[in-house]
Amino acid sequence: MQMNYLQNWNNMDTNFKKTIKPFFWVEHANSVSVCLEVGEYKKELFKTREEEGFEGNGYDWASLAKVFITEKEPKFKKIVKFDPESSMFCAYSSDIGALKDFILSFKEACENDTLIQNLFSKAELD
Repeated sequence: MQMNYLQNWNNMDTNFKKTIKPFFWVEHANSVSVCLEVGEYKKELFKTREEEGFEGNGYDWASLAKVFITEKEPKFKKIVKFDPESSMFCAYSSDIGALKDFILSFKEACENDTLIQNLFSKAELD
């Protein structure tokens, strides 16, 4: 019985990782992170505001994610934190379930061109 549980967990974990790609999941001792090496994913979105200074870097992604939380998922406002770098977007939390819910919802929003363009129109340079 325990083996089936472990197999189900591993299958769920594998499906989760596939679903959130190109974002990736990182587990730490007291928290978890979800990251994205920036540059290719949604490159065309960031080009729409290139003349304003948006480059599609980690800071730009964090700005977009903050707008997403404010507009669509305010329940994550105090739970999900950001630690971007120029080459990487990173969100983290000590609440594993909340971070999984956040990234699934954010990834779904990213795949909806109309929604993500609308949210991005409200993002501010960091």
